[in-house]
Amino acid sequence: MITVAICDDEQYFLTYLRKSVEHYFSIQKQNVQIFEFDDGESLLSSRQIFDVILMDLKLPGKNGMEIIKQLRREKSKCQVIFITSYREYALQAFQVDAVHYLLKPITDEHLFQALDRCVERMGNIDSKTLTITKGACTEIIFIKDILYCEVMDHRLYIHTKDMTYDYLGTLEELQKQLDDRFFRCHKSYLVNMDQVVSKQGDTATVTGGGQVLISRRKQQDFTQGLLKLVRKELL
Repeated sequence: MITVAICDDEQYFLTYLRKSVEHYFSIQKQNVQIFEFDDGESLLSSRQIFDVILMDLKLPGKNGMEIIKQLRREKSKCQVIFITSYREYALQAFQVDAVHYLLKPITDEHLFQALDRCVERMGNIDSKTLTITKGACTEIIFIKDILYCEVMDHRLYIHTKDMTYDYLGTLEELQKQLDDRFFRCHKSYLVNMDQVVSKQGDTATVTGGGQVLISRRKQQDFTQGLLKLVRKELL
């Protein structure tokens, strides 16, 4: 799943960009989740990790360049496409490692070329990683390898195919660093839906035999999520 943020204060243009981005990723046969913002502060306060940001420059409050500079200071590696009516910021755009600088009005052809560059720079989606730090030790985990995550006594346990990692933290904070493969099926569990092999009652089994609990209020959403995965595999 690729996450895309669109930030523009003109609603008609937000709508146009959403449709164009959805069309692009449907052609690529790639799942995409799109978030819309009409100012930069809302994007920052979402605390969401985005793969791609389509950013206007003239916005209420901080301008788009200031927002991206702040994200870069926070070590964000998102791919940025500036879409604006102003030529004078082009040099600054590339100083913050923007992929492209498009002048309005834009065409789907130009937008798709810019998105091609983003996807190329991102590489394989399955190469996305999670970094955890315990004291002086840093571990890098491939997100695709995570089976499920659980919390016990304020300690997080991340179970992968090969081993289990543990550190102090919350599931809420961890979920923000993962993608839509992960479903909060219980107050104590996050599960990688791609790794679920069966469900029986209030328990789901993942690859390798590990099990997670499914709360009563999450039963329906969990079942629907599994059905979507099955339909996708049959296409």
